[in-house]
Amino acid sequence: MRRWSLCLSAFLMSVFVIQAANAHEKPRLTAPRPAVDVAILLDTSNSMDGLIDQAKRQLWTIVNEFAAAKRHGMTPTLRVALFEYGNTNLPASEGYIRQVVPLTDDLDALSEALFALTTNGGDEYCGQVIDEAVKRLDWTGEPNAYKAIFIAGNEPFTQGPVDYTQSCAYAIQHGVIVNTIHCGDYRTGIEGMWQHGAQLAEGSYLNINQDQAVVHIDAPQDAELIQLNLQLNSTYLWYGEEGKAAGARQEEQDSNAMSLGRGNLVQRAASKSSAVYSNSRSDLVDAVKNEAVALDELDAADLPEPMKTMTEEQREHYVQEQSAKRAEVQAKIQALTAERETYVAGERKRLAEEGDDETLGAVIVRSVREQLDEVGFDEKSNGKAE
Repeated sequence: MRRWSLCLSAFLMSVFVIQAANAHEKPRLTAPRPAVDVAILLDTSNSMDGLIDQAKRQLWTIVNEFAAAKRHGMTPTLRVALFEYGNTNLPASEGYIRQVVPLTDDLDALSEALFALTTNGGDEYCGQVIDEAVKRLDWTGEPNAYKAIFIAGNEPFTQGPVDYTQSCAYAIQHGVIVNTIHCGDYRTGIEGMWQHGAQLAEGSYLNINQDQAVVHIDAPQDAELIQLNLQLNSTYLWYGEEGKAAGARQEEQDSNAMSLGRGNLVQRAASKSSAVYSNSRSDLVDAVKNEAVALDELDAADLPEPMKTMTEEQREHYVQEQSAKRAEVQAKIQALTAERETYVAGERKRLAEEGDDETLGAVIVRSVREQLDEVGFDEKSNGKAE
């Protein structure tokens, strides 16, 4: 009996020791970040130069809408794909369709591809490009994810060898909403079956004037936000084979955004300060934070120049230092962006600039707000799209 009592005491003591040790461990995440997969299908025929310009100017406005959304307090993991269709530079045998970018969280690669689009032609096969996007992309299998297609163009929805009724029905059967954006008159879009396509796939039917100029309002916060964006860039530690290209791409996309106006760059800065902008495959700060890489397993040759001659302890400290600096700059950008949004909202009211409601970014933002709410996201952004 005494032996059994001693064994029991030893067992209970070991349980206590294990529990005490576990109490100091970093708590494990019990739920993944919610998933958002979006495919943008753009008509790049001759008449669509204005549409492509709107897409370039409002990409970061659209991204910021997803960055503002939360489910259970978590920002979603955002992946975006880009297709072009209706361009006679593309092979007729493939329906004048090209997957420009697969579903990716590399938003700079998406921006780079968007700025490289040109228009020409052509024959616009809406049913076929929707079918291609649904079948080719690796859509998330996460329950309650937001999966959506936004297709924009101006020719009848009925063109091409693939029946749009079949491709739209197939999309919603696989949990992918299809939103249609007719570039032109609302009634003409209905007659061209753009509304019917959206109805079949439980999406929104929208129409825009693709040639309307996008107006970005300058704000007193812009100059400081642009400087903070430069400070944010200085915290990136590009590593490995992808790092050098990713760093150059980030700089190029900042330049592309600025070429379209200061307002465009500050929208991009806001995106870069959010959780949806991540570079775990090429930046050590994001990679270590997201546990995508272990510092002690990297070769010195793959490290950024300042870290090559550091000890393991110095490397860990340096990454933590840059991570803390980034978090500080991101917080400043977010606070200043909130101030800016208040200012811009007041200016829009004063100037009564209502025309922006008919641009690509504005109609996508409105649809996203409604549809994210329907799938359980708590969407926080109440500002008007720039």
